[in-house]
Amino acid sequence: MSRSFPRLFPRARHARTAGARRVPGPAEAARRLEHARRLDGAAQAISGAVQRRIGTGAGADALHGTWLGQPVHPALTGLPMGFWTSAAVLDFVPGSQRASRALIALGLAGSVPAAAAGLADWAALHREQQRVGLAHGAANAGAWALFAGSLVARASGRDASGRFLALGGLATLTAGAYLGRHLAFALGAGASHAEPVAHLAPLGWNDLCRIYDLPDGRVTRRQLGYLSLAVVRLGSDVLVLADRCAHLGGPLHQGALTEAGGAPCLSCPWHGSTYRLADGAVVHGPATARQPAFDTRIAEGGMVQVRPARPGADG
Repeated sequence: MSRSFPRLFPRARHARTAGARRVPGPAEAARRLEHARRLDGAAQAISGAVQRRIGTGAGADALHGTWLGQPVHPALTGLPMGFWTSAAVLDFVPGSQRASRALIALGLAGSVPAAAAGLADWAALHREQQRVGLAHGAANAGAWALFAGSLVARASGRDASGRFLALGGLATLTAGAYLGRHLAFALGAGASHAEPVAHLAPLGWNDLCRIYDLPDGRVTRRQLGYLSLAVVRLGSDVLVLADRCAHLGGPLHQGALTEAGGAPCLSCPWHGSTYRLADGAVVHGPATARQPAFDTRIAEGGMVQVRPARPGADG
């Protein structure tokens, strides 16, 4: 047995060396982007410029998709991707040059609002997400440039070059789309990060704490089993939201009490997403998903009882 060791170890070293030279697959390449700190300088500069440009008002909320209840960017990207894919396919159909040019032009125009919404969402992400998002945006910008070049080539009568540039644009767009899906699915950008209250909270009313233990006019944190709650007492009223912000999981109990339309609201300390305390509705983005809220009542002895909010229920 001992004689076999010298033969086995070189093979193992060779296998490790060969593995180290292996070209990373798409998933591994995306994971490496998450840790590419060299992108942080550019990401910080661009995100700062975007935030200064869009601000935090109604325009920013419109770009985030607060009014829609979900991010606007994924919906808008379907148009240019569809136009450009169709144009590349029609290039193989005789007599369809005019239709291909029209589709490319529509894709170039449709990508502008999609990019604006994407930049607004990207500027309010965590650092690892921004690194992948920067590569995603760069790939999409490259695709835009290739399709623009394709349109110029076709207009000058160089149809063969135009078709070649369109294929390059489609390949670059596919790479960008992969990174976008990694950003959305693997890193959770755009998804709700709030706890699934309906599945975790016990059925019916649950004792939380006594109202006298809650400071008036301040946000406190209380536990309901596995759930962490942000609790606000306003006189004899108690308002409760799930503590983990739907945007990126920030601790709402560390946020600030605000007001919108005469209704008390709670703003996340991480990115400023603001929710109405009464029902968890999004008042300001970047959040788009409603924050889970709780119905409350004061039982005998001043015990605050809570249950997941039931729209239209009468208690």
